[in-house]
Amino acid sequence: MSGQEIEFKGTNFTLSVVYLGKNDLTSLNNKLMEKVAQAPQFFNCAPIVVNISEVDSNFDFNQLKDVVESQDFVLVGVTGCSNEQQKTAARAAGLAVMTSGSQQAAAKPVEPQPEKPATPSVMPSKVVRGQIRSGQQVYAQNTDLVIIGSVGNGAEVIADGNIHIYGALRGRAIAGASGRKDSKIFCQNLQAELISIAGVYVLHEQIAEHANLPQCIQIEDRKIVFGNLS
Repeated sequence: MSGQEIEFKGTNFTLSVVYLGKNDLTSLNNKLMEKVAQAPQFFNCAPIVVNISEVDSNFDFNQLKDVVESQDFVLVGVTGCSNEQQKTAARAAGLAVMTSGSQQAAAKPVEPQPEKPATPSVMPSKVVRGQIRSGQQVYAQNTDLVIIGSVGNGAEVIADGNIHIYGALRGRAIAGASGRKDSKIFCQNLQAELISIAGVYVLHEQIAEHANLPQCIQIEDRKIVFGNLS
């Protein structure tokens, strides 16, 4: 096998982050069990990251791994480590130690930068024409996403800004992926498997009264709110 057949490339993935309060793994186990009961197929082998910024320094990472895997989730790693001791213990348990963008910004000293030309404050929307089929993922980084067509079951559309779907939404839509709480999702026919805005989400079972209707979806007070477009 030649070296050219293997490449390392950077890309983006959407991972759920679970915030752990103190060292309470019993509550974590119950919460994961509750999520699996809501949507067994969606959460089966779902990758997650656990934020441990609130736990004590003598935290048991092996026990954390056992709890997460007992509910059929895949623990990718942890974030929010407060010291080197926690990082070492997490790596010893076979977990990746991950750093969020905000943590990296806080840790990196600010250096003077040469003045750059002003860039446009509004990025052009990413426009996709046609059906988004099962297994496909479309991501609009730092901008809005416009789908002129429908999003099928098992498909996923993601945007750091708003999502506009001129058709039926049957798959998963994730707006405000970078944390923008003012992001919205617009669609002409709501049949979604999952709706998420800035980390707040609802599943198919929770949108029954809004199904098959044109909707404008946003978050208010950390809750998903639906509004009719017509």
